[in-house]
Amino acid sequence: MEYMRASLPSFVLIILMSVFNPLVFAQKKIIKNPGPGAPQSIRISLTEEKQTIHSFGASDCWSAKYVGKWSDLQKKNRIADLLFSTDTTSDGKPKGIGLSLWRFNIGSGSYEQGAESNIPDEWRREECFLNENGTYNWEKQNGQQWFLKAAKQRGVAYTLGFSLTPPAFMSGNGKAYNNSNTPNLNIKAGMTNAYAAFMSAVSAHFKFDFLSPVNEPQWFWGRDRISQEGSQATNAEIADLVKVLSVQLPSKSPGTQVVIGEAGQWDFLYGKNTDGRGDQISEFFSPASAHYIADRPNVKRIISGHSYFTTCPDNNLIHVREQVAAKAKQTDPLLEVWQTEFGILGNICNQYNGGPRNTGIDYGLYVAKVIHHDLTIANVTSWQWWLSISPYNYSDALVYINDPSGMINAAGCKNDGEVLESKQLWAMGNYSRFIRPGMKRIGVKTDGIAGPVEGAASLMVSAYKDETAKKIVVVIVNPEQKEKEFQLRAAGTVFKLAGNLLNVYTTDAQNNLKKTTASAEKVKIVPRSVVTLVGTYH
Repeated sequence: MEYMRASLPSFVLIILMSVFNPLVFAQKKIIKNPGPGAPQSIRISLTEEKQTIHSFGASDCWSAKYVGKWSDLQKKNRIADLLFSTDTTSDGKPKGIGLSLWRFNIGSGSYEQGAESNIPDEWRREECFLNENGTYNWEKQNGQQWFLKAAKQRGVAYTLGFSLTPPAFMSGNGKAYNNSNTPNLNIKAGMTNAYAAFMSAVSAHFKFDFLSPVNEPQWFWGRDRISQEGSQATNAEIADLVKVLSVQLPSKSPGTQVVIGEAGQWDFLYGKNTDGRGDQISEFFSPASAHYIADRPNVKRIISGHSYFTTCPDNNLIHVREQVAAKAKQTDPLLEVWQTEFGILGNICNQYNGGPRNTGIDYGLYVAKVIHHDLTIANVTSWQWWLSISPYNYSDALVYINDPSGMINAAGCKNDGEVLESKQLWAMGNYSRFIRPGMKRIGVKTDGIAGPVEGAASLMVSAYKDETAKKIVVVIVNPEQKEKEFQLRAAGTVFKLAGNLLNVYTTDAQNNLKKTTASAEKVKIVPRSVVTLVGTYH
């Protein structure tokens, strides 16, 4: 989140499934490599079901506090439409990316402290609903509440409240950040119950579907640089807090489920446990663990991590996510994995960089690549972005705002500004707008792609179905500078579609989810693009 931060392998299982699955074997015998000039085949197996998709989301940090209070309702609605809308324009182009989950940051009071908070950037300070005398002020975080309401009005299915640190007056140092050298939560002795009561009350007031009580507990928040609210925490402290929440939530906010993890990067979920803050899958979801919480009321069987710092090179991108999936399956076959925070941060193998701001197709393709591998290798059921709106000269947002003169100037955007789109937004939309809650990922194979490492550099394809509506969704990422042509096939034949027609939505350097149509016999994928195919199958 900060800008400066420090069983059988799955490929064996895939090989064994290919050998012993008669349907896949039959398809291999029927389908031959295309001849010269013939389209490649994308082969979809409707019966090869993977994970069920829960949601795609993003957070309100930090800009919603100001933007939500802009007087220009048209601009606010435009941002809300870009993030939440599932409507289309007259030419069939989506108005927005149709997020299905919205993350609400439960502030800890650094905003009220002002400069005494020691957080230099006021955009990163947050209000707190709870006063030190025990009363609540539900008028706080009014700008964020505007976007929460806008999300619900546009049909966003789920809301999630997340806390970064206890309220400042409950913390050990009286601040909303932890600058200690210890791995422990920044909280006064005996205040765990009060902290849980605070989060339960906020969850009840806003009727959150989910509550995430601890975020990125592996980082030392504020030890080297104070930049925002946050606190480290040990697995033991997280488990104790969750156990208290599981007692309080059933009576105060019975519809709210606790989801935990929010690991700073994926490998903290399956290793890196030197100071009691790693190996979180085993720590929280193995019945043999002292910190087991899966049997507690109002606790979901979900572990979450963040995709930062594990996305390159390609073999590492894939290996890390294989480890996550394998560990989750080995520990608890019912355990879901969520990716709950991502943006473009730091130097990424000298190919991408957080700063300066870049909203072009290179970065859109990179985002699509990360989403693809989180879905197809880590098997995540929810994928969530970090900053939905940003005034900064940095590349970790979906929607950007400049000051009214068009300059990148955070201080000038408090009351008004220009609204700008990004390819990160629309590339994510190639997934979030069309892969809806409850859809299942299904098996897909592409001629000429030997494995995921080769695919990461040349072509990435994933497929999803809505069995009730008989809808098929295929997302194709083409990072290369050449057009590609495909046939969509199933069980050895051209895919049978209603009206023999696919709707095609293309995001490239010139277009954002531009709508065209194609038949299953010939689908053209333009160079350097993210393309979503949508059809109804027989």
